[in-house]
Amino acid sequence: MTTLAEKTALALTLTEPGLFRGRFGAMACRCELLIRTHQRSLAQQVLGVAAREALRIEHKFSRYSNDGLCHAINHSQGKPVSIDQETHQLLSLADAAWRLSEGLFDISSGILGKVWHFDGSSRLPAPERIPPLLDLIGWDRVTLGPSSFILPSGMAIDFGGLGKEYAVDRVLALCRHHWPGLALLVNFGGDIAVTPTQAPWRVGVSAANGPSTTDALLLSEGAIATSGDTERYLIRDGKRLSHILNPKTGYPVESAPASVTVQAPRCTDAGLIATLAMLHGEHAEQFLGAQGLPFRVQRLTDEAR
Repeated sequence: MTTLAEKTALALTLTEPGLFRGRFGAMACRCELLIRTHQRSLAQQVLGVAAREALRIEHKFSRYSNDGLCHAINHSQGKPVSIDQETHQLLSLADAAWRLSEGLFDISSGILGKVWHFDGSSRLPAPERIPPLLDLIGWDRVTLGPSSFILPSGMAIDFGGLGKEYAVDRVLALCRHHWPGLALLVNFGGDIAVTPTQAPWRVGVSAANGPSTTDALLLSEGAIATSGDTERYLIRDGKRLSHILNPKTGYPVESAPASVTVQAPRCTDAGLIATLAMLHGEHAEQFLGAQGLPFRVQRLTDEAR
């Protein structure tokens, strides 16, 4: 039987006196915890709780889990699927984001992933492959009830724009419940949340000209999330195309920033607002300015804020 450590490549190291770094793999990214404690046994417990919760959420909401809830919804062929309160909460958030963005944020647009592969190459999908997929996108066609969800046959949803950030918030909440007062930083692929602390964490944010260059932010509570094309992009005519797709056109958002970083009380909120800003393209800064939250926008033309 595969152990948790084997499944996630669980690792715990002492980086300095009173600070442990825990790492594991989940949700197609490197997951990391920084735990301020002198007790290795406590750090191991915290890391185990975090890894189990991350794997639970990944299994339930990833479209790549063949026996998870997302898979069941996407293969329901238009029949109602029973959902629990947690799933209703996430779908309600997706609904609110769809309305706020006037349809720009649409988790039914994940089907575009069939033709778009942001691997840093110059291989773009043939134009004739886009229109048939647009016919299968439309959050306004789903039916969300308190305990059931109906997705029209042929359509598919993808929690990718919400799931990782939600996992960060859930792990932090669980650890705060089990270990009140513990100083903890949760980092899942650059989406970060921390327990309140008087000793701020120094968080690096990759600059637009590459992940080897970073700027530092100080975070003593709440969360930050970054959306951008540092790792996922395509090249066309020498120009970088963002992996953020417009569900109305089926193509990458025009004039999108290189990256958007948002600070908010919850990682889910920070991630959602950062993605919405990317979807606003050249108007990202105006959208963010109206949200009343700290943010940073980086553009490859050096128009950074």
